[in-house]
Amino acid sequence: MNLAPVYPIRSARLLLRPLKDTDVDDLVEYRSIPEVCQYVPFEPQGIEDVLARINGVWRQETFAREGDSITLGAELTESGKVIGDVMVRWLSAEHSCGEIGYVFSPAFSGRGYAAEAAHAGLHVAFDDLGLHRVIARLDARNAASARLASRLGMRQEAHLRENEWFKGEWTDEIDFGMLAQEWSSRKLTGCPACD
Repeated sequence: MNLAPVYPIRSARLLLRPLKDTDVDDLVEYRSIPEVCQYVPFEPQGIEDVLARINGVWRQETFAREGDSITLGAELTESGKVIGDVMVRWLSAEHSCGEIGYVFSPAFSGRGYAAEAAHAGLHVAFDDLGLHRVIARLDARNAASARLASRLGMRQEAHLRENEWFKGEWTDEIDFGMLAQEWSSRKLTGCPACD
């Protein structure tokens, strides 16, 4: 299997597309903020860190085998500015399961952009990759991310107590999930999370 989504993936106000070297400044603008990195598995990133990822793990644009992931920039159609990124990972071929993650600039919060981009990421997971189930794993303290997962129609399935030693402390994880049949009914109404 070698699945390549058709890029860019268009939503009402955004284009989701592979990242490129010219996106470095936009990415560093939000990925260098300590508060943005507080609940995600990376520290604040500078130009060299972001360039290394763009030319490394973020270069992947297709799914060839389980374990593959793509990270797509969420670009504002009106300006071309990248304001966030969405990761889609193919976790298991046997169980037809994937994962979604998202990181967005706080300068653009409260306008539905993260919901719109994550909704497009679910489209990639369910419609392009044909997965049966998609999860989102969150630090339990990340209330904004949990609200977004709920708005997308994902349901909280687990609260794992102190399951991970994360950035120098034991932390709780909250797992959200969505099945393909649930996605089918959600996608017919467009992006309810974006309203």
